[in-house]
Amino acid sequence: MIRTELTLRLPNSPGALAGICRLLSNEHVNIVALSLESNGRLHVVVDNPVRALGALTAQHHQVSQQDVLLIAAGHQPGGLAPTLALMADAGVNVNYAYGAGAEGTATSAVVVGVDDPLRASAAVGT
Repeated sequence: MIRTELTLRLPNSPGALAGICRLLSNEHVNIVALSLESNGRLHVVVDNPVRALGALTAQHHQVSQQDVLLIAAGHQPGGLAPTLALMADAGVNVNYAYGAGAEGTATSAVVVGVDDPLRASAAVGT
């Protein structure tokens, strides 16, 4: 399914990520997925991007938005491969991806950044 990903920069300091998580929690925004790079770039997918964007910008964060795919994949070896093959067959390039699956669960969640989310979504049937 297509979801909105918010991207912002965080300082490399203790508590920076905790502050964002606390801010979103206080706004009753649930984090669906996140990735924090060593350069401070935070990618976050939430259940209410409009509310999250408002809260983040009110705290003077510069936030960009883009559509990404949120894919549920089987949590076993090769579980994501068929979905990625469908995207490749459709000529969709994967720019980045991040995800996780809790140990002992049947599915994992993977966020995939692509140039054409509509085309990718149609290719994988989400």
